[in-house]
Amino acid sequence: MTVTERSTLSIASRDLDADVLVIGGGPAGTWAAISAASQGARVILADKGFCGTSGATAPSGTGVWYVPPDPARRAKAMNSRWDLGGRLADPAWMRRVLDRTYENVNLLADWGFPFLDDGAGGQVRTSLDGPDYMRLMRKRVKAAGVRILDHSPALELLRDASGAVAGATGIRRQRGDVWTVHAGAVVIATGGCAFLSRALGTNVLTGDGYLMAAELGADLSGMEFSSSYAMALANGSVTKTRFYDWAEFTYADGSPIPGAASKGGRSAIARTLGSGRAVYARLTADAEEQRAMRHHQPNFFLPLDRSGLDPFTDRFPVTLRLEATVRGTGGLRLVDETCATTVPGLYAAGDAATRELICGAFTGGGSHNAAWAMSSGFWAGAGAAGHARAHRGRGAVRSGGLGLRDGARGPIDAQALIAAVRGEVLPYEHTYQRHGDRLSASLSRLDGLWAGLHGADAATRAEAVRTREGIAMLATARWMYRSALARTESRGMHKREDFPGQDEAQRHHILSGGLDEVWTTTAPAASPAHEVLAA
Repeated sequence: MTVTERSTLSIASRDLDADVLVIGGGPAGTWAAISAASQGARVILADKGFCGTSGATAPSGTGVWYVPPDPARRAKAMNSRWDLGGRLADPAWMRRVLDRTYENVNLLADWGFPFLDDGAGGQVRTSLDGPDYMRLMRKRVKAAGVRILDHSPALELLRDASGAVAGATGIRRQRGDVWTVHAGAVVIATGGCAFLSRALGTNVLTGDGYLMAAELGADLSGMEFSSSYAMALANGSVTKTRFYDWAEFTYADGSPIPGAASKGGRSAIARTLGSGRAVYARLTADAEEQRAMRHHQPNFFLPLDRSGLDPFTDRFPVTLRLEATVRGTGGLRLVDETCATTVPGLYAAGDAATRELICGAFTGGGSHNAAWAMSSGFWAGAGAAGHARAHRGRGAVRSGGLGLRDGARGPIDAQALIAAVRGEVLPYEHTYQRHGDRLSASLSRLDGLWAGLHGADAATRAEAVRTREGIAMLATARWMYRSALARTESRGMHKREDFPGQDEAQRHHILSGGLDEVWTTTAPAASPAHEVLAA
């Protein structure tokens, strides 16, 4: 196979062949690799960092949407998110994910995962310790015969003459050279996009998979559901927000912030921070609750302990960190139960794929995202293996565009690009407190940034990764804001100040795509609005 040469990426120094290439080494990617290998496929997994330690799950604990197959408990679990998610979830997918998650979590137990004792002779299987989880998953990936390329970010996909995906190419960070993998199918498991907001584990989550898939023509869905901000200690990165349900919030002088402790209090906190005023929190919990909190989420307390702060007696400053599509629900659109995208041979899993199917318009952060990662990864890996057996294109050309072509207009200043995108996305009044006028103005500036990149190249091969990250974040922001403008209502996490009500006529999905010209359209929700999620 030949690969068209570009200035930034010359002919690969490592040229490999596989049936299935998995891009991303978090929970979704590792489950996909194991699943594809179990089907007899030759699998390569390429991770931007070190598979097992990079990504949002590896440094944290996470809940899991693990519900035993009791009809009443399953129905209750599904109904708990039905209205919260604006009735955009798909009950059939919810049931599938509950089934698959139950099987996969039990498989983790068979593999020796150290679940906590429930005190009654059983195990607590509704939460996973991130370091133990990902350490075990790397071990199982290697045991399955999968070849792992660590510190090897993908920069662009390959396509064959028919337009189907045919592999990918990227850079090996530690060697500074280029790799290419020719494959019959590819799984995008690169996570979501948090715009380098410093939320724990999200430094590698910059929307790369969205960009690479869109360059082949893939669609996205639900990108308006991307306004998730998580609370953290000021200047900290740990965004475990559950414990803030026990918090009282005050100004610097100790006076309470009106509305901050109520349902929807995050808006009051965002307004206060946006005005330039500091916000302080203090947790109120009895001794038994304090012990339980420290046991279940030790990461939450680590930065506080290091700062000499007792969160149960001391007021401590907090901030909000954007997690966007990592804790949101938007992502690549799936067209069938194998987690296939609109591009032949290209599959998506985890946060790279839309989670509207099980969460609708409300965050899938934590348990639902964890269940989705292991379920969609399992299905995507199997689907990719099946596709690779039946299809193998001839020849391969690179599909990447901006940042990888001959730089007739000179090099791209990656850091300046990233700063400009973050300036449009991180402010609360742009992404959290949305208004059509502000969205339109910001989108105009983002479109101008995109147009200005044509004909430019990464400054050096070493800068190619950061350049593509900036371009991916720019593309993600444009899909987010175009979709947010198209949804002229407030539903789930998407809140419009100019359209504060929910409009049942808009109980549909917003699809988006395109690069030079971003487009949106609608697609019907999967089930009627009046459906009761019966057992």
